[in-house]
Amino acid sequence: MSAGNQTAVVEFILEDFSEDPHLRLLLSVLFFFLYLTALVGNSLIVTLITLSPGLHTPMYFFLVNLAILDIVCTTTALPKLLERLVSRVDTISYQGCLTQVFLLIWSLGAELLLLTAMAFDRYVAICQPLRYSTIMSWPLCALLDVAVWTFSAINSSVHTGLITKLTFCGPNHIPHFMCEAPSLLLLSCSSTKLNNVMIIIADVCFGVVNFFLTLGSYGYIVASIFRIRSASGKGRAFSTCSSHLLVVTLYYSTVIYTYFLPGSGASMENGKVVTLLYTAVSPALNPLIYTLRNKDVKAALQKLAPASS
Repeated sequence: MSAGNQTAVVEFILEDFSEDPHLRLLLSVLFFFLYLTALVGNSLIVTLITLSPGLHTPMYFFLVNLAILDIVCTTTALPKLLERLVSRVDTISYQGCLTQVFLLIWSLGAELLLLTAMAFDRYVAICQPLRYSTIMSWPLCALLDVAVWTFSAINSSVHTGLITKLTFCGPNHIPHFMCEAPSLLLLSCSSTKLNNVMIIIADVCFGVVNFFLTLGSYGYIVASIFRIRSASGKGRAFSTCSSHLLVVTLYYSTVIYTYFLPGSGASMENGKVVTLLYTAVSPALNPLIYTLRNKDVKAALQKLAPASS
């Protein structure tokens, strides 16, 4: 209990998926597979790019950051979920809940910013190819990288800090399988107006602004591709950004549903499925999307495999 913020609740009860032991076992296997796939796949991406000089370019530099963020995001959610499914421990401490909120908001905000930086990189590569090395210099890439991690950390610190100022003195049952800010605010005994205002501001800055920046980048990219006369040229240009566009589409659709359309009842139930998409499915799929559709990554993997053996 913290006297400073008058918190009477010392732990929260997370909502379970099912009481059916067979279904719980099936879900445990599924989530363990997704977690293992995300860990191995993203760790492989980081290792492969780090050890392959041919992949030391801005695009793959940002991809390493994306892989790290995916590891953080899925590790924030799935281990605790697996513990509950296997050992049936449905509680999480107040401090553990805040830690989960902080890491989740940090990773989600950083990923939104990073996807915008990656969209800008693809815009320069396709629309300004002759100036690519000049514009996407390593100082600029480093600056963008620091900005991504710093601004998202500040945003997460603000939201988590405001939650610590709330009073939780009544219900402690979170209508979700993990601690997220929207579901946690529903349990507060004190006013959450400031929290909701800051969530709206963050939604606009991290969600709306980045969405339109990314959309604008791809608008120019598509227009530039259509101006290419040869079909093979169009195919090569589109292949350089199709993987990123697929990841952007999956990520924005899930995050927007969760944080822009909060609610109760059916929307809360759907929100649990959507949360699983960006905390489990998306981190597991991203390495496959970037490796299976990327000739450079597959070539580097083939070169690294004989060397390691």
